[in-house]
Amino acid sequence: MRNLFDFFLKYHYWFLFIALEAASLVLLFRYNRYQQSALFSSANRVSGAVHEMSEGITSYFHLRSMNEDLLDRNMALERQIGNLRRELKARGADQATIESLEALPNTGYRLFKAHVIKNSLNQADNYITLDKGSRDGIRPDMGVVDRNGIVGIVYATSPAYSIVLSALNSRSSISCKIARSEYFGYLKWEYGDPRYAYLKDLPRHAEFNLGDTVVTSGYSTVFPEGVMVGTVDDMSDSPDGLSYLLRVKLATDFGKLDDVRVIERAGQAEQKQLERKAAEEKER
Repeated sequence: MRNLFDFFLKYHYWFLFIALEAASLVLLFRYNRYQQSALFSSANRVSGAVHEMSEGITSYFHLRSMNEDLLDRNMALERQIGNLRRELKARGADQATIESLEALPNTGYRLFKAHVIKNSLNQADNYITLDKGSRDGIRPDMGVVDRNGIVGIVYATSPAYSIVLSALNSRSSISCKIARSEYFGYLKWEYGDPRYAYLKDLPRHAEFNLGDTVVTSGYSTVFPEGVMVGTVDDMSDSPDGLSYLLRVKLATDFGKLDDVRVIERAGQAEQKQLERKAAEEKER
């Protein structure tokens, strides 16, 4: 207690100065309108800056949910584009009719949200683990995409988790085509750079240019038509010389996978069962 008393006694001039300054400021801003206005304006600026900073911090922590919403919208647009292309082809219409087709319903597919909890890039056979499984509606042979393009195909599930056969896997084979054409081949990854894969078995008479977009062909039960795969980066002849071998720069950055969507295609099980039955009959 004595030390506290000595402290106040030693610095009493400073405490007196602060008290007088506070009293003068109160008198100044209380009885002078100009100073009141200036104080009010300054307080508003400070308050606005604080609120802006607070809003920025809040927005930052909501980025994940915003990214999920954007991914949902991108997938909806992908399905709509696929609908438009198929309808244009069926009608034999030109590009001008697309405006009348924008309202086509996006039917035939269902999306499940999932989060990547394990991933690999530097193996010959890479796999991805998702935090959703069979009790969430996910089954083997469903396609997986992110906001940029294809990711892989569901390989196995447990009640709470799923294993995805990454597009960066030697066993992966995805039917793809050059956008705006019907020339298709199969996307295969060869151990090495995770930014690139190869489109194989593209016919020799196929027409394309470097930089052309590669999308899924829709010739399978896994991916709908028109999902982004990547762009043509380089070309060469296949070893047998009967087809082209295109190097494709993948749209998906597999080193930054986070939130993905799993695609359930209507009629997938029925189609696979029918194809399996046909294959069994052929072997007899």
